[in-house]
Amino acid sequence: MHVDEIIRELESLGNPDNVAGMARYGIVTKRALGVAAPELRALAKRIKKVAADRHSLALELWQTGIHEARAIAFLIDDPKLVTPEQMDAWAADFDNWAICDSTCGNLFSYTPFAYEKAYEWAEIEEEFVKRAGIVLMAWLAVHDKKISDDVIAEFIPVLESKADDDRNFIKKAVNWSLRSIGKRSIFLHEKAVESAIRIREKGTRSARWIASDALRELMNERTIERIKRRVRR
Repeated sequence: MHVDEIIRELESLGNPDNVAGMARYGIVTKRALGVAAPELRALAKRIKKVAADRHSLALELWQTGIHEARAIAFLIDDPKLVTPEQMDAWAADFDNWAICDSTCGNLFSYTPFAYEKAYEWAEIEEEFVKRAGIVLMAWLAVHDKKISDDVIAEFIPVLESKADDDRNFIKKAVNWSLRSIGKRSIFLHEKAVESAIRIREKGTRSARWIASDALRELMNERTIERIKRRVRR
């Protein structure tokens, strides 16, 4: 399938009501068609079966600037072929939390450069690039089953250092990452709880919110029992 053919199909699936719904959830971008997520995934699945060069096609789709075309791009691209330069370019294009989080979760977290970019981007002030670095930490805690917990624990000081950033998409990313790390294992649960307590002691508005929300989930009996069951398996 060619880019033009894919765009025509996306346009036929678009719904202006969905675009308005996206905006209500804070997904605001320059160009969106309002294609529902199940339809996007179904189309991406078909493209992956027939595309001769998924990576090149993904690059072309991303360049269109269309929200749904970019979703197809991160769904079909091959993480083994993604370069650090591509990651930087795409991260610079992030203009809403949904494209940021989904690109990181579906593609970037599976690349060989995920850890490098998590640390690098977390230090950048641009909101969605910083969020991408922090969100990558959450996805790696969930997806990378082979890495040791000690490696994942190294994210915690970074998260603590960002806890005073009161920007909505940053504090929510810090909170998400801390909770994701804490739910990975008993060892990391203890580390995350200790971190949340330290964050709370910072006393800033964002730090208090991050800590309170994280501790609410991490100290929940059902959360702790799920972690224990995972360990027993």
